[in-house]
Amino acid sequence: MAKINFTAGRVKAFKCEAGKSQCFLWDTTAHGLGLRVTAKNARTYIFQAKLNGETIRMSIGSPSAWTIDDAQAEARRLQVLVESGKDPRQVKADELAEAHARKEAKTAKEQAAILQQRRELVTLADVWPAYLENRKPHWGDGHYENHIKLAAAGGVKHKRGNGVTVAAPLAALMPMRLIDLTSANIAAWLTKETLSRPTNAAQSFRILRAFIGWAATMPAYKDMVSTDACKSHDVKEAIPKNKSKSDTLQREQLALWFEAVGKIGNPVISAYLQALLITGARRRELSSLRWEDVDFQWNSLTIRDKVEGERTIPLTPYISQLLNTLPRRNGWVFSSPAAADGKLTEPRIAHTKALKMAGLPHVSLHGLRRSFGTLCEWVECPVGVSAQIMGHKPSATAEKHYRIRPIDLLRMWHTKIESWLLEQAHIDFVPTQTGLRVISNHASNE
Repeated sequence: MAKINFTAGRVKAFKCEAGKSQCFLWDTTAHGLGLRVTAKNARTYIFQAKLNGETIRMSIGSPSAWTIDDAQAEARRLQVLVESGKDPRQVKADELAEAHARKEAKTAKEQAAILQQRRELVTLADVWPAYLENRKPHWGDGHYENHIKLAAAGGVKHKRGNGVTVAAPLAALMPMRLIDLTSANIAAWLTKETLSRPTNAAQSFRILRAFIGWAATMPAYKDMVSTDACKSHDVKEAIPKNKSKSDTLQREQLALWFEAVGKIGNPVISAYLQALLITGARRRELSSLRWEDVDFQWNSLTIRDKVEGERTIPLTPYISQLLNTLPRRNGWVFSSPAAADGKLTEPRIAHTKALKMAGLPHVSLHGLRRSFGTLCEWVECPVGVSAQIMGHKPSATAEKHYRIRPIDLLRMWHTKIESWLLEQAHIDFVPTQTGLRVISNHASNE
């Protein structure tokens, strides 16, 4: 091997011989230091030595980055390693690995600090909008609106009357950090809310529990919440006990109810309340009914169902003619020109007044649905039939897998149920092509 004393001029002037892929020039000053030049004039300082009878070679760097003195000093350092029995390549690899580990440790420490800072700052109010946005495609409109209502901060002027709205149960938790949603804090909040509004408190707790379960699956929040926070003994004791509701219309009350509801000045509300009772539908399912969902030719209604997505039920004669009398202001069957979205939103006030006028006890809108399920037993309707009309989830293996009832079978029973209800209300009803014709309502004569 040709050896010379490296100078800047000699290093710069050295070329790769024609026909070769690379050539080497070796330094006489630093043992093992060489200059490698390729056919494409790529130039690199290298170090070469013998270690345990094997030739080892490694790059030092480009002459444009390393001075001759620095390259010679590096070669001497590497030679010391070789003479001590160490492989310079392994030493370099170990140093790079150690540097990488130090860098990763620093990055992890910085990320931990950022996470801790977030843990100290992120509140329920910060994450709540993201939760609603994420889950909205999987919820019905009513369920989504309920989440907004139960988290409302209050202070909004009432649409009717004076005063402002009060803060909803979840509003008290909104400023709280996620890391503070502990079992102790949840139990204390639940106990306080239960004193004044147990039903809303229980519903808000279920919503909060679902939120915590969701957050625990999100990488950004999973380290900030505890899924056990809602499972402690204190929290379970604070949950308001469910009280079964029994507000229903009795058979002997049907005549008074139909008469009072029929006298409601708003025909849309009157028809809506009667349809609630006769179909057993959920209040928001029915209020969201569109004209395109009503098939007058084949006598069916397609209802947006919170359980199955949608269900098709019979359009019975009385309901058909009730709907035919309604104004078609927009796409909603039960429309309201005063509502922002154009559909009926608040029929409860008119219903409450009608009940008082008839001298009947209070029955909620959901109580009308409950009434349908109860009154169906008077005509010995199979439970599975009424449940399918109402949109109840099948509760038995036979119902889930072996009972597939066609619409005609449902129509037979539903028409029978409607006829019996009208009979008990003393309404002699004859279907017509042009509208509803009530022959007589002789409740007062009975």
